[in-house]
Amino acid sequence: MTPDGIFRPSRSSAPIRDTLLSDDVVARRPWLQRAPRLGVYGWVILLILGLYLIRLLQLQFLERGAWQARAIQQQSRLIQISPPRGIVFDRYGEVLVRNIPAYNVTITPGLLPDDEARERAVLMRLAQLLNDPDIPYSSVEVLEKPAYRGETHSVARAQYPPFGEAPSPGLLEMINNVRYLEPYEPIVVSQNIERELALLIAQESGVTLPGVDVAIIPRRSYTYGPTLSQILGFMGAISPEEQADYQAKGYNTSEDQIGYTGIEYQAEDYLRGEPGRKVIEKDVLGQELQVLSETAPHPGDNIYLTIDTPLQVVAEKALTDGLQEAQLKSPEAQRGVVVVLDPRDGQILALVSLPTYDNNIFNKKVDMEELQKIQDDPHRPFLNHAIADQVPPGSTFKIVPATAALQEGVINRYTTVNCPGRILIPNKFVPDDPSLAQPFYCWINLQSGGGHGPVNVVDALMHSCDVFFYEVGGGFEPDEFKGLGINRLSAYARQFGLGTETGIDIPGEFGGLVPDPTWKRQTYQETWTTGDTYNVSIGQGALQVTPLQMANALAAVVNGGTIYQPRVIHHIADAEGTMIVPFKPEVLHHMDIPESVWQIVREGLDLAVSENGTGQRARLDDLGINVAGKTGTAEYCDDIALKAGRCDVAEGETLPTHAWFMAYAPFEAPEIVVVVWIYDGGEGSVVSAPVAHDVMDYYFRRKLGLPLEGELPVEGETPAEGNPAPEGSPAMEGTTPIEPAPATP
Repeated sequence: MTPDGIFRPSRSSAPIRDTLLSDDVVARRPWLQRAPRLGVYGWVILLILGLYLIRLLQLQFLERGAWQARAIQQQSRLIQISPPRGIVFDRYGEVLVRNIPAYNVTITPGLLPDDEARERAVLMRLAQLLNDPDIPYSSVEVLEKPAYRGETHSVARAQYPPFGEAPSPGLLEMINNVRYLEPYEPIVVSQNIERELALLIAQESGVTLPGVDVAIIPRRSYTYGPTLSQILGFMGAISPEEQADYQAKGYNTSEDQIGYTGIEYQAEDYLRGEPGRKVIEKDVLGQELQVLSETAPHPGDNIYLTIDTPLQVVAEKALTDGLQEAQLKSPEAQRGVVVVLDPRDGQILALVSLPTYDNNIFNKKVDMEELQKIQDDPHRPFLNHAIADQVPPGSTFKIVPATAALQEGVINRYTTVNCPGRILIPNKFVPDDPSLAQPFYCWINLQSGGGHGPVNVVDALMHSCDVFFYEVGGGFEPDEFKGLGINRLSAYARQFGLGTETGIDIPGEFGGLVPDPTWKRQTYQETWTTGDTYNVSIGQGALQVTPLQMANALAAVVNGGTIYQPRVIHHIADAEGTMIVPFKPEVLHHMDIPESVWQIVREGLDLAVSENGTGQRARLDDLGINVAGKTGTAEYCDDIALKAGRCDVAEGETLPTHAWFMAYAPFEAPEIVVVVWIYDGGEGSVVSAPVAHDVMDYYFRRKLGLPLEGELPVEGETPAEGNPAPEGSPAMEGTTPIEPAPATP
């Protein structure tokens, strides 16, 4: 302390001063102790506020458009409007498939009465009207009742489920599943109801059935039903496994249907059209407020087929009559095919496959009992047997070894082979013992004994001599006759289009089988033998073809070696009639074989019908039309024959046989090829040839304007005026007709 009484701390007292001040300050001002932490907190708060401000600016300016769009999206809904499906016509412009209205019953949960009792009354009344065992008012209601097998609900008429099975969801369960999600979204509770019932429900919907409505949707109607079902196919709902794919293509997977088979499947992309789009604004409950935008759907394209519908109808009737005739000898003769083909360009004029089914059954609620009956049929009505049955062709195949042997120089027009009725292949281990030799018979020996005697290739085709083709195909050592051999024979068979799909423009085709040594070794681990070649040479053994393949093979003989892709679709036009896809014959390949070879083969086919050959029942002498053709009787053994015990036969006996016949006419300038195949029909010359006759008889009578079966000329008219052949098609007006390639007789 200074003399004046003022205390002045010295330098040495500074630590004491700081200590005193710090303690005093801390004691009197505790906030000074937290000052550093408050500063940190302040900066953190400023940082957070800054981030919020940046995010706010980002939302308000940078992402404003995206969030506005998302908000609108939440308030709006895109509705796909299914387009009218394209129509299918035949070659003359007749409608084969059209769209008709069908009726679905819908319920909008948000429009049902608020009162639980009134809602119950509405649902029970609807269940009573529908009278559908699968749609009771409530599955719980069903379970609460004492149930016995076959007992039904007295109000909803719902069948009690078998013991241990869960019941189908009732109307109440359907509604409760979506009641709080989108109450104003209609749900479909019954599909394809009858028109009268739809009118009744529509009348009551505004009074006793609030919230219930009837939606009109398009469905397909097939004019000729079973007659063309194998060609046209049918439509069905999109399966759950495919919904994602079709949804990406713009389909409404809950309502739209797709083609399952036939033209409906093949031309789906053309028939479907472009869907429309409607954007609506909705409230939080999903109720529609207004339409924001709408784009109309574009109808599907129209398909014009090569099918001659009147000829198809006649061919089906002729085949039905042929099957009935065959069933007198074999009850299993319930399957058959007729193919009518234009050999000049590959157009299919008729394609009949029996048994068949009515594709209109899928336009309404499917009768499961009827569907099961079709599926259980061993002859498979859903299968198009013209393109899917793989069977031995029998003697119709002989056009192949005849052509091959002539082309390869194995024989010529005058080469003669003696047919004693059977030939023997010596046992390679005991060649001198004839009792151990393997016999190969000609069909005439099995029927009447003896043989055809000396025959050349024309005679062999005319009389269908098996021995001739045994030796031509596989050779004959005792006579030192060298045949084609299996490698050359199988190569020519493939040139004729056998062993692979023809490429016809409807789905479900199979390729058949042309066997050879490699195939046998890989399949059975066995060596190929001469006997195998003999069997293939007459269309037997492991050789398998489809009826369409044989029609295409005969067409190649007719037109000079051109293999066309068979076509069912002629052309495609849009809804306004503008051509989109024109018809153009598609050549798969051309066989490099001189016309002289084809003439020899055609000569044999001509004599097979016009002279005392095996195909006499197909003659059209009364019309002045020359027909050429080839019969076939093919032994077979399949699951049906095995089950019936018909595959165990003794030596000299035959297995059950398919009946084949194929023909073309007129011989001088061929217009049509006809192939008839009847399962277990017996002899082709007896059963199938008359069917081909009836088909060709109608075709040429109509063309010549002569009275058709059961018709008489109208008084005062000439026959040509009474029954003119159809000329052209309204669908083809304004287009340049395609001239088919001329065939050389």
